[in-house]
Amino acid sequence: METKGEHANGALMSAFGRMLWRHGGEPGMLIPLLQAAQDSCGYIPPLAIEQIAMATGIPSAEVYGVITFYKQFRLRPLGRHVIRACKGTACHVQGAEMICGTLEEELGIRQGETSEDGLFTFLEVACLGCCSLAPVVMIGEQAYGRLTPQGLRKVLRGFRRTPGGDA
Repeated sequence: METKGEHANGALMSAFGRMLWRHGGEPGMLIPLLQAAQDSCGYIPPLAIEQIAMATGIPSAEVYGVITFYKQFRLRPLGRHVIRACKGTACHVQGAEMICGTLEEELGIRQGETSEDGLFTFLEVACLGCCSLAPVVMIGEQAYGRLTPQGLRKVLRGFRRTPGGDA
């Protein structure tokens, strides 16, 4: 059985590995290499940081600093289901804070984190464009609107109950 680490290592040999081999030493390639590593692995694993540092001549501490500076980069894999909670004006007025608090309580994580079981990642977003459904969250590509804490708990139970965590 393949572990996450083995999958990440295999993915490093894909597009990212080829890009690293071809363009690693070129000036200005740090961000494109980080993007390629994340595209290949779903996040930027420690092995990729080491390889990028060696290929570019940039110390790994500086590479890490760039990763943590930009919100687009992740150092941990996303959960099987990414929950995006809308924090736009309409959702805010309709109780987005209560929905986000319910997510934190139910999942045992804060915004930007992934649950220990790897099933959920919770992200807050500025707007989902579903204002008429406020407050709304998206789980994957499915919107769940006009939520109450009780309704959100029911949705989450559906994901936890099914084999593979699909609702």
